[in-house]
Amino acid sequence: MIPSIVVFIYLAIVLYIGIFAFRRSTGSREDYFVASRSLGQWVFLLSLFGTNMTAFAILGSSGMSYQRGIGVLGLMASSSAIVIPLTIFFIGTRLWGLGKKFGHMTQVQYFRDRWQDNHLGTLIFAMTAIMLIPYIIIGVMGGGEVMQSLSSNPVLDAEGKAVLGADGKPLITSWVSYELGSALVALVVMGYVFFGGMRGTAWVNAFQTVLFLVFGGIAVYLISTKLGGFSGIMDKMAESKQLAPLLSRERISQTEFFSYLFIPLSAIMFPHIAIMCMTAEKVTHFKKTVIFYPLCIAAIWVPCVYLGVLAAQLFPGLTPGETNGVIPMLLTNYTEVWVAGILGAGIMACVMATDSQIMALTTMFTQDVYAHYFKKPGVDRLQEDHRQVWAGRAFVIGIAVVSWLIAWALHREAGIFELAIRFAFSGFAALAPIMLAALFWKRSTAAGAWAAVLWVTFAMIGSAWLHTSSEALVATLKPGVMYTQIYPALGDLFLRSRGGVTVYGFLPVMWMTLVCAALMVVISLLTRPPKAEIVDKYFPPKIPAPTPAT
Repeated sequence: MIPSIVVFIYLAIVLYIGIFAFRRSTGSREDYFVASRSLGQWVFLLSLFGTNMTAFAILGSSGMSYQRGIGVLGLMASSSAIVIPLTIFFIGTRLWGLGKKFGHMTQVQYFRDRWQDNHLGTLIFAMTAIMLIPYIIIGVMGGGEVMQSLSSNPVLDAEGKAVLGADGKPLITSWVSYELGSALVALVVMGYVFFGGMRGTAWVNAFQTVLFLVFGGIAVYLISTKLGGFSGIMDKMAESKQLAPLLSRERISQTEFFSYLFIPLSAIMFPHIAIMCMTAEKVTHFKKTVIFYPLCIAAIWVPCVYLGVLAAQLFPGLTPGETNGVIPMLLTNYTEVWVAGILGAGIMACVMATDSQIMALTTMFTQDVYAHYFKKPGVDRLQEDHRQVWAGRAFVIGIAVVSWLIAWALHREAGIFELAIRFAFSGFAALAPIMLAALFWKRSTAAGAWAAVLWVTFAMIGSAWLHTSSEALVATLKPGVMYTQIYPALGDLFLRSRGGVTVYGFLPVMWMTLVCAALMVVISLLTRPPKAEIVDKYFPPKIPAPTPAT
């Protein structure tokens, strides 16, 4: 029970941080939703990084590494370390400036004003909200996995030997079930987001980021030492025919590897990243973020990928859903109980970074739907702020409950990594050309954005349907065979791998992004350009420098 008790203490601490932030709040909508745009440099850096490092980064990456090897580090971490800091620097700073100048709190507010189209804004809100929910569910799932794994023990017989189940595996009992653990995480996150708003979320994220940055190196050192050292572990895996492929890129094709270069573009369109960018006190706060972001990614992803590969040697035969919990399993089996509790709190810190997604979705709902469509005329500023803040808090409760119910239904059914890539990252990455066009292309039009968003919507639906309808084909894949044709009459157009559906071997995200960009450009050029006053508002003409007097 000791590891679980340590995690309970950690949960109490973060809940208190949210309540303390509530005491510092002014009660205004700008304070609740964007922390009065006043976050300091280090809190901004740590909270922005923590916002993007959820259960996907720790549990998802280790679970996928268990299945496919160290190549997972190249799939996401290497490209993200370059692309995400660049997007924060070029996109985030511009969003910060426009938000401060025109009072925008969300992307949708900017899109509505930029293209003068309310319905387009509503469509983008609906699309991004639907894709953000799986990201929130991932955090709740991860919390349940961690709590259950840290409180697990094998069932022993009278002689102290492990009791085996019908499948030949030891029976495990947990005093904190997955359902209870995920509910507890959802409740705690709901609590400090409800009270603290964006300031509470940012403070908790900063605290959690420090915790899980320290976690990785300590966990790798302790577990590797217990098992005989890094070199000995790697040599043993290299000698095994089953495990050696995990030390190479053998289980990841070149086309799939290339496709993953498009995934980090999702950072441009993630609402939690965009909204967090608007909370900085000064634009200079972005400088250190760009410098330190790649280092933080390495500090998280390298240990997690290594531990995932190591778990494949120690716990063979896990299902994709079970691989979500390999790091907590390593902690409970190969570290002291109090160490497992402290490091378990570090994992929980990363898992609970999903609070930013809940805060972002709440801000979008309140500003893009509630305030936009249901604003009462004649209500003074203070009353309107009060109404919006409490509408946001009610939404926090609703989304936390819905996320827990879905996470409960998906237990053991899906890997966190695949769930994130398939339903969250791909859709946001495909929408990236819309953000780029809105910010940097004067000639972009609402019609072009409509075409691009509708294309991504139908492409996501089609991709999900192909994935679901072809799940039975995975069982037909022989060892060493990566793909099978979904429709043999169409040749290699739609292929099914263990990871999901591909199009000519490439992930759907690549084709969705390229077609989205093409539609944005072509349709914009074929339709009437935006009004001059709107262009001048967001792209003010440069005033020529005065000619020096002669």
